[in-house]
Amino acid sequence: MPDSGIDIFDEFAVDLAADGTPATPMVLVPLDGFGVETPERIAWTAERMNQALPLVIGVLRGPVTSGLAPLLEAATLTLTTDAAASSLPQAVVVDDIDAAINLLRAAVQHSPRAAVACGQLLRQTVRLPTVPALAAEAAVYSMLLGGTEFERWLTERGAPRTIAPPEHALVRTDRDGHRLTITLDHPQRRNALSARLREDLLEAVRLADLDSTLTAVEINGAGSVFSSGGDLDEFGTATDLVSAYMVRLERAPWRIIDRIRERVTVRVHGACIGAGAEVAAFGGTVVAVPDTYFAFPEVRMGLVPGAGGTVSVPRRIGRWRAAWLMLTEQRLAATLALDWGMVDVVEQTRR
Repeated sequence: MPDSGIDIFDEFAVDLAADGTPATPMVLVPLDGFGVETPERIAWTAERMNQALPLVIGVLRGPVTSGLAPLLEAATLTLTTDAAASSLPQAVVVDDIDAAINLLRAAVQHSPRAAVACGQLLRQTVRLPTVPALAAEAAVYSMLLGGTEFERWLTERGAPRTIAPPEHALVRTDRDGHRLTITLDHPQRRNALSARLREDLLEAVRLADLDSTLTAVEINGAGSVFSSGGDLDEFGTATDLVSAYMVRLERAPWRIIDRIRERVTVRVHGACIGAGAEVAAFGGTVVAVPDTYFAFPEVRMGLVPGAGGTVSVPRRIGRWRAAWLMLTEQRLAATLALDWGMVDVVEQTRR
């Protein structure tokens, strides 16, 4: 195998420690030297990368060439400074490769179990229809709820707050002829996706699903942000993880949004964090304003995205860029989100 000065493992194994923690959750693969390799050697290496258990990070310090395509396809993601690669969903173009590696390494070392689980999950969900893919995500998410990394995050968070919810519904619906507008309406909590808001959203999208005369469905958020993600004060309340898995499947508004996606426009603004970004990505059309950004904090919490994000986000931007965002928690601003396909339109003013 070519040597470009970066350590690479002959065996793509996670080397579990005694407590089950991956000792090698991430492997760097220098790709530049493969430019002189035969197609057979490249195909052999790509197959090993596809079957790897750790995260496999391609490192490309020179230009992207067509012969490297199988390796880019097989990697978890590839880091490059080649601006010409900006059109490739397999590549993440960065200003400084070493800084990007350090960012990835720190994030993965913080939550190695969740990071490996996220990488493996993203490889599977892109191959599956929506419902089986959501089932795979729900299973991994529910498993990680019982893990030590999530337990650590709960300790760091501290005791949850007790906040009385408003008396009005947390999702507002307005019908105008053939158009249904669904508004996340809990701005006091930045439209956090609490269990109650999720149930209200489920009822709203069910209405759209059952009424075929509703040919246009718009989802937006009241207040300064579209949604700040899951309600952090509700995290850790699940005591039966199998029940949590079943609820995550059965009470999932995003499953229905995906089913009617051709009729759905999601208008986002401000923060779209975690579940907020994941739900938005299911829309057939996503419209953003310039202050919009997306971020995924779940791996840092010892989890994976659990509101369908490992299904919806890769379908928009590819599993490689999804892995970068989910592993590093880097913000994706509206302009780059448009280039990557996370949003379809950026409008200068919010409607």
